[in-house]
Amino acid sequence: MAIDKCGICGGDGRITNAFGNETRCPSCHGTGRRSDEGGLRDVTKTKPSHYRTTTTKAPAEKSKGPETFAGVQLANEVRASEHVSNDTKAKLTREIAEHEATHGKCTETFIKKVKKQLRPVAR
Repeated sequence: MAIDKCGICGGDGRITNAFGNETRCPSCHGTGRRSDEGGLRDVTKTKPSHYRTTTTKAPAEKSKGPETFAGVQLANEVRASEHVSNDTKAKLTREIAEHEATHGKCTETFIKKVKKQLRPVAR
C-alpha cells in the first residue's frame, strides 16, 4: 500500500470552500495521506432500483409499425410525403416504431424531428 499526499487537499487534511468554511477532506478523511485503495467511493449505483434490467421485445415480437395514435398519424404523414424517397420513408417509419418501443409514445420533440426531415430541401 503506497502512501502519498492526498490529491484533493494537498496533504493538509482540510479543505476550504468559497465561503471560507473549513472541513475535513472527504478523500483522505483528514489524514492528509491517500492510499491506492482509499479515497472517494463510487456511490452512483447504491439502490436496487438502479440494477433493474430493461425489458426489450425479442426480435420476433417486434412490431412492423407504430402502435400509438400519434405514431400512426406521423407514419401516415411520412408515407404521404411526395419528395422523400421510399428508403427514407421506411427508415423513418422504423424509427417511429423504435421510439415508441423505448419511450412508450411519440414525444413532441421526436415528432418535430421527424417532420423536419419531411420538409422539402430548399435550393
